Amino acid sequence: MEIKISLIIPCYNEELNIQKGVLDKIGNYTRNHRYFLEVIIVDDGSSDKTKQIIKKKYLPLFPKMQLVENKHLGKAQAIITGINKARGNYIMFSDIDLATPIEEAEKLIKEIHHGYHIIIGSRSSARQGAPLLRKIMAVGFIKLRNLIFGLKGIKDTQCGFKIFAKKQAEEIIAKLLLFKNNKNPIQGSSVSAAFDLEFLFLASKMQLKIKEIPVIWKHVETKNVNFIKDTFETLKDMLKMKYYDLTRCYHV
Repeated sequence: MEIKISLIIPCYNEELNIQKGVLDKIGNYTRNHRYFLEVIIVDDGSSDKTKQIIKKKYLPLFPKMQLVENKHLGKAQAIITGINKARGNYIMFSDIDLATPIEEAEKLIKEIHHGYHIIIGSRSSARQGAPLLRKIMAVGFIKLRNLIFGLKGIKDTQCGFKIFAKKQAEEIIAKLLLFKNNKNPIQGSSVSAAFDLEFLFLASKMQLKIKEIPVIWKHVETKNVNFIKDTFETLKDMLKMKYYDLTRCYHV
């Protein structure tokens, strides 16, 4: 099977990260990589100079890069937009801050040859460089997730570094309920916070083959995340998901 990967990079007001050279690293890594077909940067309605910098500097420099412009609809919609635009038979997405270095993709790509539908990066429980409060909240989230859903064999649902087969990804997206029932992330971004969890929960219910691989990860401070607010929003979404599951709303 020929592997063609579409790399999706969601971004929102990432001017400062771009100035640190993250897109140079991504562009140079994917430029001559035999598996990477394209790099789809999905802008979520940025109000800074993110789009102007990408258009002026990076699109001419890296032919595999393209920019898709969304209204401000949240990270989940940015990822789904990227999936819909992708031409590859495998989809990868990475956070633009490169908390996990792009070179770590090699670890995930190897597992495609072993027949896995979804390969996810897994961060160390030490969460290198993360503030103590975030570490505590991460542990609490994992315990609650395991208590409510008991996802077997998955330790880290939230790492923004994943590869999945496009066909199966499209099947999962069609079954998402949190996203369908909340399309106003400007008022509340809970869909984005719980997107990874619902995606993997459905993949597990569909009995897809999932592999989790340890990756390097280092905390990168961001102004786009409110950890306390997002934690409570995600908890609400977890309870919604449990309700959908108990009432058999998920059709898998």
